[in-house]
Amino acid sequence: MPGPRPAPPRPAPPRPAAARAAGTVPGPRPASGSGSAARPKSPTVRLLPAAPQDALGCADDVVDELLEAGRRPGDVLVLTVGEAHPWQQHELSFGEERYWAQLAEAADVFYADAAAVRQVRREVVVLVVNASGTNRAGSAAVRAAELAGSLLVVCGGTEAVAALFPGAERPVPA
Repeated sequence: MPGPRPAPPRPAPPRPAAARAAGTVPGPRPASGSGSAARPKSPTVRLLPAAPQDALGCADDVVDELLEAGRRPGDVLVLTVGEAHPWQQHELSFGEERYWAQLAEAADVFYADAAAVRQVRREVVVLVVNASGTNRAGSAAVRAAELAGSLLVVCGGTEAVAALFPGAERPVPA
C-alpha cells in the first residue's frame, strides 16, 4: 500500500558572492565542492586593539563591515566578555525563551555573553573584550574560535589573547 513519499531535500540557500572588503574584515569565502563545504580546521583570526570602553563600538563597526561585505546577519555571533551589548539587553527584555530562540533561528546577528552562549557555530564570531583586568578573555577567545567557522575577530583586550593566536592578522598602523 503506497504511503506518503519523502520530500526531496531542500537546496541550501544561495550565498552572496560579494567581493572582499578593503577594510578590516574579509568578505565571504566561496563554497567548495558540492553539498557540504569543507570547514577550515581553524578560523582566520583578526585582532583589533581597542580600550575596553571602546570595544563595543569597534565590534559594531566590524559587524557593519561584515554585513556591507555581503555576510548574512544570521552568520554573525557577537560575544561579550564584560558588560552585555545594548542589543542583547534589549532582546532579553522580551524574555529568555524568545531570546534563545533567536540564536537557533539564525535570522539575525546574535549577541550574547561569552560565558553563556550555547553550542551553535556561526561563520563569523566577533569577540568583544570590553572589561579590563579580567582573566575570562583567554578562555572566551578559545571558545569563540571553536564556534567560528571561517573568521574570529577580537575587539579590545587583544593583548590578553594574542599569545593564543600567534598567526593572527593585525591592522597595519597608518
